[in-house]
Amino acid sequence: MRIGLDAMGGDHAPREVVGGAQVGLGHLRPGDELVLYGPEEQVAAECRQLGLTDPRVRIVHCPEWIEMKESPVEALRQKRRSSIAVMAGDAAKGELDGLISAGNTGAFAAACHLRLGTIPGVSRPGIAILMPTFYGPVIICDVGANTTPKAHHLVEYAQMCVIYAKLILNIADPRVGLISIGEEEGKGNPLVKEAGTMLKKSTSSRFVGNVEGRDIFGGRCDVAICDGFVGNVILKLTEGLAEGLFKTITHEIKEEAPDLVQRFEPITERIWKRHDFAEYGGAPLLGLAGVAIICHGRSDRRAIGNAVRVAMEQVRHDIKGLIASEFSRRTEVPA
Repeated sequence: MRIGLDAMGGDHAPREVVGGAQVGLGHLRPGDELVLYGPEEQVAAECRQLGLTDPRVRIVHCPEWIEMKESPVEALRQKRRSSIAVMAGDAAKGELDGLISAGNTGAFAAACHLRLGTIPGVSRPGIAILMPTFYGPVIICDVGANTTPKAHHLVEYAQMCVIYAKLILNIADPRVGLISIGEEEGKGNPLVKEAGTMLKKSTSSRFVGNVEGRDIFGGRCDVAICDGFVGNVILKLTEGLAEGLFKTITHEIKEEAPDLVQRFEPITERIWKRHDFAEYGGAPLLGLAGVAIICHGRSDRRAIGNAVRVAMEQVRHDIKGLIASEFSRRTEVPA
């Protein structure tokens, strides 16, 4: 198995990506390989500093890279030799089994969509994340790949996430909720109303109706569907809230009862680990005719290492093949 990593993607590239490759080696089997895409001299220098000499890691020279602030479409058009563009091209040629990037999400998603295409029956891929809650993880899709979807795209997300929930979360009959501004059927913008009507008629998912943001954490659904703009706001807000709450709780314990800090530390560590994005590594771009894992821009080497694990699991379980097989039997949603 060959997994490609965008060595220049993310806030802490290339150091943390190279470090992540080093961590990711622990998930490889004999014959597997990690391929780092980026300026060869710069990436090689990081490998030397970290003592990364494993023959299962190699470098593909890419003199250009796409920065976070750049327009995805313009950057891909102008930077044909960027790490993202070359990596996606190699995957399209069958030289990679999975791709990972913590860089420009729009550029990475666009490159993968353009070069790899989508599973038959899927018109637009979506980013699916696992959101930890007290009642168990909830899959949210989309969180940034498609900010202006059509209603049938949301139905496709629901169908793919139901399959994903069965395979990854072992939920026999996943409940699907549509994120809106109220539980009532008539609430929401035109997109939500149309998608709700389509989901209600669908026979391929157990639709429980509209759900509000708080319902994601209330155990009302196993899959929550929305457009990429709303999903990204939910994701970033939740991350900030979790970090803020943990800092506040820790501070208050120290102020009120310093002697209890050590006793509570194992508990807070377990809870934080459950909510730390680095533990999940990255989110798959579901619906793609390939395996692409999108990582948080702030990813450190632990997060990148876990993304390697996620990518390899996706390939080994043939998630895209299982989704394709399921979609081949469904014709109710226009492509």
